[in-house]
Amino acid sequence: MSSPVPVAIPRRKVAVRLDGVERSAAEGSTILEVCRGAGVEVPTICWAPTITPVNACRVCVVELEGSRTLVPACSRRVAEGMEIRTGGERVQASRRMVLELLASSVDLSRAEADILRWLEEYGVDPERHGPQRARLSEPVRRHDELYVRDYDRCVLCYKCVDACGTEAQHTFAIAVAGRGFDARISTEYDVALPDSACVYCGNCIGVCPTGALIFTREFDLRASGRFDPEAQSVTTTVCPYCGVGCNLELHTQDEVIFRVTSPEDHEVTEGHLCIKGRFGFEYAGGPRQQRPKETDLAADARPPA
Repeated sequence: MSSPVPVAIPRRKVAVRLDGVERSAAEGSTILEVCRGAGVEVPTICWAPTITPVNACRVCVVELEGSRTLVPACSRRVAEGMEIRTGGERVQASRRMVLELLASSVDLSRAEADILRWLEEYGVDPERHGPQRARLSEPVRRHDELYVRDYDRCVLCYKCVDACGTEAQHTFAIAVAGRGFDARISTEYDVALPDSACVYCGNCIGVCPTGALIFTREFDLRASGRFDPEAQSVTTTVCPYCGVGCNLELHTQDEVIFRVTSPEDHEVTEGHLCIKGRFGFEYAGGPRQQRPKETDLAADARPPA
């Protein structure tokens, strides 16, 4: 007799009011999950579906009836009778301020498309903070041919630290060092990446929302001015290196792979990969075998003299 299929314990439903509309949500859900289920967009930078919320960016704040301050939607759990408002002027002003301060202190030109769209939709104007605004102004770190660290684009969202730590890799090669304006992502004792505990899984790149961590091939492609999203395609395949069955998304331009990702909703990877799955694609871009010419074939067919 086959064993019964395991079924999760059903969660009790709670009633909440979202922007004046009654909603039913599973107990323990976050406000962000309720909003997304209702089709209400809430911007996020430090949140990811495979990472425990750390409340670092505060872009996802909403108004909660009875709360003195705005609350982060990514981590606040819903409760019976909650009154939630996502589009008030107070929320809009807070999100605009956070995005503006981030854009004034780092370079977000290479950030995810959603972040760039939010900068425009919220009317962000980082230039009004003047030319003397605090910037990290750190040179690009390139220690190998796998990936580049460009911390002038880092917003300290902690996603790379978490992916390197308990959320995925458990390597703990990077952490936040320094305080205040000197805070930055760093290896232990700020050593070069090859000398650190890094195992080059690239999961930090997979979760980085601003392009502070980027494939070397993509970095060079952008630096050359040839980066063209219109000429790019994404092909989903299965990693050939072992039998685990990780899904790969191969990002190509002119038939050359410049980035490899994995779907966040894939039951095997949840968006994470190992060094071979993330970076082991060089063989696919090697020199192609030249087809022999007909004259060469004819010559090979002649009997030796």
